[in-house]
Amino acid sequence: MPSLILFLECCKALGMETTPSLTLLDVDELTSRHVPAFSPETPAVLAVIETEARLEMARRVLLAVYPATHPVKLVRLSADSAQVADSTLAGMSGEGWTALYLPAQAAGTSFEAFQEIIAHLRAPDGCPWDKEQTHLTLRKHLLEETYETISAMDEQDAAKMSEEFGDLLLQIVLNAQIGSEYGGFTMTHVLKGIYDKIIRRHPHVFGEVAVEGVGDVLSNWEKIKAGEREKAGKEEKGLLDGLPAALPALSQAQEFQDRAARVGFDWPEIDGVLEKVREEIEEVRQSQSPEEFSDELGDLFFALVNLARWKKVDSEAALRAASLKFKLRFAFVEKRARGMNRSMKAMSIEELDALWNEAKKSPGL
Repeated sequence: MPSLILFLECCKALGMETTPSLTLLDVDELTSRHVPAFSPETPAVLAVIETEARLEMARRVLLAVYPATHPVKLVRLSADSAQVADSTLAGMSGEGWTALYLPAQAAGTSFEAFQEIIAHLRAPDGCPWDKEQTHLTLRKHLLEETYETISAMDEQDAAKMSEEFGDLLLQIVLNAQIGSEYGGFTMTHVLKGIYDKIIRRHPHVFGEVAVEGVGDVLSNWEKIKAGEREKAGKEEKGLLDGLPAALPALSQAQEFQDRAARVGFDWPEIDGVLEKVREEIEEVRQSQSPEEFSDELGDLFFALVNLARWKKVDSEAALRAASLKFKLRFAFVEKRARGMNRSMKAMSIEELDALWNEAKKSPGL
């Protein structure tokens, strides 16, 4: 660990004898992590660098939080002089540097700053709407933001995903703030709970357990969860218990099938899955009553979800993508019909089908 005197000498070389807040960190402590262990809203001095390799390792970790263009200062101390060089996180290089100075990022880039503005919204001088919210009133907003986030993920729109993840985070932090006000739980409880759970359920990463592939991981996961329930004195649940009832039907079906497959309840080959789909199609075809048709159609959907699972396709995402594709193609047909001064209702199925085939040939549709 670098001495405090060395840090003070670096600060003196940087003209920072006094600063309201500053992180002093051994660069080895930084490079042993995957993300920086300090707030990006606080300036930091990292020592001792010395080699190009250590500088590169520091850069790798810092880029998880800071932009490549973030300005930095490199400090080289000798017995009778000090050298300071300006650079950027991406451009910094060289041997023999004593320390790296990392200026703070703009306000609002730390999790703590975000917690503060949410707490302010709930404070006496905060927002009337936010102050009225409860866990129950926020349920619909959490669900809405979740679906908007999923939509952005489906579109693979990075800018939109960034925005929607922020909106989703707002819901989590706002609920945690409400929990802290009523003594139920705080954000610390939320973070500590999931932190411990991740470590506990990943002994193959954070412990000595050896696994071979995803199958072993999932099997071990179920054993750990069963052990947790037993330790907590909870009644043993079935393998398919615990999924929320509000989960979309396709996602629920695929999760049921995934869980059953973990204990070997699955077709040995995909041929069995395909044969089951054909069987269910025939049963739908032969159904005699609305009730029978509904029942057989449900079985067909379930078999198709199983086929998707075997092909490692997310059935929910696949159907959403198909629905979006239909929407875009239908909009194309509507626009073309308007351009022809025709009403779609007045057009024949052959005319509409011709426009549909035209839509299918259009880029992106």
